[in-house]
Amino acid sequence: IDASRSVPVVSNLLSDNERDRFAAEVLEEYAKVRSQYEGHQREKEYVPLEEARAKKFTIDFAAEPPVAPKSTGIFTYRNYPLAELVPYIDWTPFFMAWELAGKFPRILEDEVVGKQATQLYADAQKMLDRIVKEQWIQAHGVAAIWPANTTDHDDIALYGDQARTKVIGRVRTLRQQSKKAPGVPYLALGDFIAPAGTSDFLGGFAVSAGHGVDERVKRFEAAHDDYSAILLKALADRLAEAFAEKLHEVVRQELWGYETARLTNEQLIKEEYQGIRPAPGYPACPDHTEKPELFRLLDATKHTGITLTESLAMSPAAAVSGWYFAHPQAKYFGVGRVARDQVED
Repeated sequence: IDASRSVPVVSNLLSDNERDRFAAEVLEEYAKVRSQYEGHQREKEYVPLEEARAKKFTIDFAAEPPVAPKSTGIFTYRNYPLAELVPYIDWTPFFMAWELAGKFPRILEDEVVGKQATQLYADAQKMLDRIVKEQWIQAHGVAAIWPANTTDHDDIALYGDQARTKVIGRVRTLRQQSKKAPGVPYLALGDFIAPAGTSDFLGGFAVSAGHGVDERVKRFEAAHDDYSAILLKALADRLAEAFAEKLHEVVRQELWGYETARLTNEQLIKEEYQGIRPAPGYPACPDHTEKPELFRLLDATKHTGITLTESLAMSPAAAVSGWYFAHPQAKYFGVGRVARDQVED
C-alpha cells in the first residue's frame, strides 16, 4: 500500500529544482518529531520493577475460577474455506490502508471520500469474488490450548500435561512501569493467568491467508497492473485478520467452550466477547522476541507454512499470530516504555 505514496517523493528527489528543498523539509520535520519525542520521554517517570509488581493487577481466582477447556493440545486448519472468512472481514482498516478515513459502511456515504470509497469497495468485491471462486490464495491456521500458570511474577509457564509436571515453554510478559496515580495497578499479561495451585490455561494461534499472493501479484506487475497488485495484498491482509477472528470464535465456542452466544460481525469488531488475543509486537506484548517461542510451541511453520524473517516479521505478510487469554477480566492495555531494571530482569 505504501508504494502508492512514493510517486511524489520520487518526483521530488529526481527534480533538480525540488531535491534540495524537499530534503531540507524532511530533515526539519524529523528534527521536530525527534525533539518532541525526546521531550515527552524526559517528562515521564518510572517506578522500580519491584514496586510495579507489588502494585500489580489482581484477580480473585477463587471467586472467578478459570474455565477448563473442552479440549487441549494443537489443532490444525489447512486450506480453510475462504468463503467462510468473508463475513468476518473488518472493512474499516481496508479503507484506512488506502488513506480513506471513515468507518465502514458510513464511509461509502461520506461527502468527501464516499465516491472514491464506493468505487474501491466495488473493485474489492469483484476481486474478492474471484479470490474465493478461483482459489487464488490458501488459508492455513493452527491453534493450541495448554495448561498454564504464572510464575516468577510476570512469566507464564506452559505445561505438557494436565498434571503440570513438565514445563514445555515460558511466556515472558512485560509489566507497565510508567508512574500512575495512587490505586491504579501496573498491568502485565501474566496477571490474567492464575498462579500455581489453580488450574488455568493459555492459548496460542497463527493464521495466514497469504499463500499464493506473491505469485498472483507478480502476474499483475508483469502486466503493469499495480492497482490490482496492491488491491490483492490489501484483501489478503483483511482475510488473514478475518481468519484470526473466525478461529478465535471457534476456540471460544468449541475448543475452550466458554461462549455460547453467536455474535454479529459488528459485535466481533467491537470485541464484545470474553477474552483477548494479544499479538507479539502490539501494545500489550510489544516484545517481538517472544514470537519464536510461540511458533515453536505451535510448530507453526509446519502447520501453516508461515516463517519468521531475521527481523521476526511473518512471511507471507498476510499473517496473524498471538495468544488467547480467556478470563473475563483479561483486557487490552499498552505496556509503554519500561525501565532498565525490567530489561535486565
